[in-house]
Amino acid sequence: MKKSTVTATFESSVEKVWDVVTDNNNCTWRSDLSQIIVYSNNNFSEYAKNGFKTDFTITLKKPYKQYEFDMKNKNMSGHLKGVFSQNGTGTRIEFTEEVEVKNPIMNLFVKSYLKKQQEIYIKDLKKALGE
Repeated sequence: MKKSTVTATFESSVEKVWDVVTDNNNCTWRSDLSQIIVYSNNNFSEYAKNGFKTDFTITLKKPYKQYEFDMKNKNMSGHLKGVFSQNGTGTRIEFTEEVEVKNPIMNLFVKSYLKKQQEIYIKDLKKALGE
């Protein structure tokens, strides 16, 4: 398993950050996605701009505190843990992804790929929050 953690702080309230991050019916703020299809309260799929599909199952949702899900696609499987906390009047997030890739060669590059994806996500989230 490869692990990558990203932390970021936002000026927005923890409620606002939580609402944007956990709204699986709206992906317009995500520059890397073309669509999200929600199947139930706990299951959804994200489609990258190139059409690549990843399936998600929400495993824990403690409002304004913690959001976790399992993810899988044809190349990998893994888990993401998101921790939200008050930071003064703003919010601090810490997202930790652990993935296992199916192709041993991809294993060499997965950590740098995760870091890049996390950077894009944080940049998009800041923009969505108007920061």
